[in-house]
Amino acid sequence: MSKSDSGAPIDHREPVNLRDVAELARPRIDASAWDYYAGGARDELSLRGNRVAWERIPLHYRVLTGHAERDLKTQILGQPTSMPVMIAPTAFHRLAHPEGELATARAASAAGVIMMLSTLSTVDMEAVCAAGPGPIWFQLYVYKDRGLTRDLVHRAEAAGCKAIVVTVDAAIIGTRERDVRNGFHLPPGIECRNLVGTGFEEVSARAGQSGLAAYVKDWLEPALTWEDVDWLRSVTRLPILVKGVIRVDDARRAADYGAVGVVVSNHGGRQLDTAPATADVLGPIADAVGDRVNLLVDGGVRRGTDVVKALALGAQAVLLGRPVLWGLGWKGQAGVEQVLEMMRRELDEAMALSGCGDISTVTRDLVTGGT
Repeated sequence: MSKSDSGAPIDHREPVNLRDVAELARPRIDASAWDYYAGGARDELSLRGNRVAWERIPLHYRVLTGHAERDLKTQILGQPTSMPVMIAPTAFHRLAHPEGELATARAASAAGVIMMLSTLSTVDMEAVCAAGPGPIWFQLYVYKDRGLTRDLVHRAEAAGCKAIVVTVDAAIIGTRERDVRNGFHLPPGIECRNLVGTGFEEVSARAGQSGLAAYVKDWLEPALTWEDVDWLRSVTRLPILVKGVIRVDDARRAADYGAVGVVVSNHGGRQLDTAPATADVLGPIADAVGDRVNLLVDGGVRRGTDVVKALALGAQAVLLGRPVLWGLGWKGQAGVEQVLEMMRRELDEAMALSGCGDISTVTRDLVTGGT
């Protein structure tokens, strides 16, 4: 085995699944950054619960359906994608690889999937959008400074982003004890590039606490209301999606306030610990909102079978977060491409063995059983 810059041994075996990618990535990523990516809130119950919930849902496969090949293509908000897997908006990609979000965007474009870009990107949104022809959606944190927030939205429009995804479950940062222990902050040379020149670009060390938690407390709006969705709609032509919904009534309100989509998400188990697993609330939300909004889901998706289950429960696509960072840390753009290809192969296999020829045939009876 060779060694990383930190002296840790690097395993050069080819990964078979996403867990293997994580093992290969870990020695290449700084320990504090790894904990930031991997960790959850408090006891990390929701973090683990997200994964367990997908695992315990059985797939009631069909037989003798005659599908020799599968078509994984679909559309989300009218935008074509090669499969119902999107890249979730995660922050600080340059902590995993020097090319950061540029490498991720190029991989997304090569794979033909949609990428959501975080407000807290370590590469300017204009550069990320120019990195490839694939669609980019912009994930928005609402700052106390509404002029700054409006400017971010207008920049995203001008850069070519195709949607705004507003995160609504981060009034404060849930305590991530790994980050508190590590005093998490951005090292010299890495900053929030979309905020350069505003005074909000640095996530600095804070004694005895997470620098990110302090950043959010200082600068982000802690008192968002549904009227703020109206405000966002008034300042942009782009479609608005609401990310961070785990309740039926909130999903209905999102539709009532003009959101075109809802991301069923508990922030990857990083906000309120003991929040329900997204797999457990997705079905009831889908039943409640019907086709009023596009439904996406994240949290613990690690297998192609998870994608089939999410579609059967009513989602149009899943968002993949941590595994993308693992691929990026392992070997940059090529690593992200390999992660997406793993998901593609697993999804194709799961659809074949479930008796599904295309996305339209992935229906609720696959998780409830045939009658």
